[in-house]
Amino acid sequence: MEVWILNTVFLCTSACCIDLISCNAGENAVEFILDHAEISIAFIQESKIKSILAVLPKCTSHLKAIVSFGDVTNEQKREVEQFGVSCFSWEEFTTMGEEIHELPKKQKDDICTIMYTSGTTGEPKGVIITNRAIIAGVTTTEHLLELTDKVVDGYDSYFSYLPLAHIFDQVIECYCISKGASIGFWQGDIRYLMEDVQVMKPTIFCGVPRVYDRIYTGINQKIQSGGLIAKHLFQYAYNYKLVNLMKGFKQHEASPFFDKIVFSKIKEGLGGRIRLMLSGAAPLPRHVEEFMRVTGCSVLAQGYGLTESCAGCFTSIANVFSMIGTVGPPVTAIEARLESVPEMGYDALSNAPRGEICLRGHTMFSGYYKRPDLTEEVFSDGWFHTGDIGEWQPDGTMKIIDRKKNIFKLSQGEYVAVEVVESTYVQSPLVASVWVYGNSFESFLVAVVVPETKAIEDWAALNGKPGDFTEVCNDPKAKRYIQDELNKTGKKLGLRGFEMLKTIHLEPVPFSIDKDLITPTFKLKRPQLLKYYKVRLNILPLCSCQLFE
Repeated sequence: MEVWILNTVFLCTSACCIDLISCNAGENAVEFILDHAEISIAFIQESKIKSILAVLPKCTSHLKAIVSFGDVTNEQKREVEQFGVSCFSWEEFTTMGEEIHELPKKQKDDICTIMYTSGTTGEPKGVIITNRAIIAGVTTTEHLLELTDKVVDGYDSYFSYLPLAHIFDQVIECYCISKGASIGFWQGDIRYLMEDVQVMKPTIFCGVPRVYDRIYTGINQKIQSGGLIAKHLFQYAYNYKLVNLMKGFKQHEASPFFDKIVFSKIKEGLGGRIRLMLSGAAPLPRHVEEFMRVTGCSVLAQGYGLTESCAGCFTSIANVFSMIGTVGPPVTAIEARLESVPEMGYDALSNAPRGEICLRGHTMFSGYYKRPDLTEEVFSDGWFHTGDIGEWQPDGTMKIIDRKKNIFKLSQGEYVAVEVVESTYVQSPLVASVWVYGNSFESFLVAVVVPETKAIEDWAALNGKPGDFTEVCNDPKAKRYIQDELNKTGKKLGLRGFEMLKTIHLEPVPFSIDKDLITPTFKLKRPQLLKYYKVRLNILPLCSCQLFE
């Protein structure tokens, strides 16, 4: 659910500040934020009025008005007003006040936004971001583009499909507005994402790894289904351009000939005008990054950041090919260091420095709203502890290699870095999403797998299995087929024996935000996934109940 919420609060006796509190979450999170932030007026999409009505009875302590960006029916007005809350359509709201008021002066360290993280664990946290942090984020974006290609101008257009309540999107939008660039918004359905791109024809595309992975998979499937000559031509062009990029040629210099006759179709799939692709929110697999750099006819930069760092705090320089597989060096407004994590075997002072990434600088947040205890937990001597494990590269770039909390020990004493395992299995063209689970009570791993529709349909046709997609997913032989193929992929890509899957459940319905199973950037919400599938123990017959305790 996408909700933009405004809360008017007095920060001092002489000025009034409006805090923008953004959330893209389920009903529980919206209810929590409305209460926690003491929201007085909420702005919502017309299509989400019913959703907020579901939590309204518990949110009337501070909420005084709801404003729809579209229309409001008389029935909806009556339902809202019975709780003592006013309800307005956008047209009604914009005609209510006609006097011109001078806006209060703002200071650099005034609060610009309280952004609630969607989070993969626990309740949302209100991240306090100041004007200084937002402006620093915008200026570091400008600096990055100066080094990468060229800065944004009025010719450029940005395609916005990430939630408006996501820091990555907000900083890029602020930057585009500051440069006079256009911003186009998707229609809100992930199934038609690429159609929206082709209609808008943007020059700037910001994606998360899952989106780039789907583009990579789709293109590869088309290549493999093509003729032999076409496949050989593509591979020759790919290798030729890759070698030139590795030699230091810039994107537009590496192979203009093959860009025109081979890779132009891929560029057209992204609208035909793309010149800059950015990736963030999670590590982009190296093979996907290489593929997009070679075939996209556009520079691509991978970054690393958090809501707490006001988006990017590390960013690779797109035309420096040696940075592939890394998130680049720290941006100009940030200082970074590694802290050893001995219990995980990471030493920040070794020849290959590895440890928890710690940050400080102008883009950092000011604390968690109303949670000084949580703020104190993550800060030490002025350094913010991210919980992510990085490895400094010899050229000063950073590579994200692990997550401090997403590691567990199996009963035989082997440690499993679950995100590494999942990123390996998801390279199989047969699957769309994979959630892997294990704990110290068992010696093996299990997984819930969302298969690609075509993979299941092809298997069913080949094996004479009738029924729709859901029915085939419940077929034990289909499960065994996908499990065997995943384990083959894992073995081929170097997973160890204890990292193989003992059993899987085929889930026909993709993990969704509505079910609170993923974040707006498609990160898995592990506690919620565990809770959701725990009640379906019969779907994992080879696992003991203890596995889900």
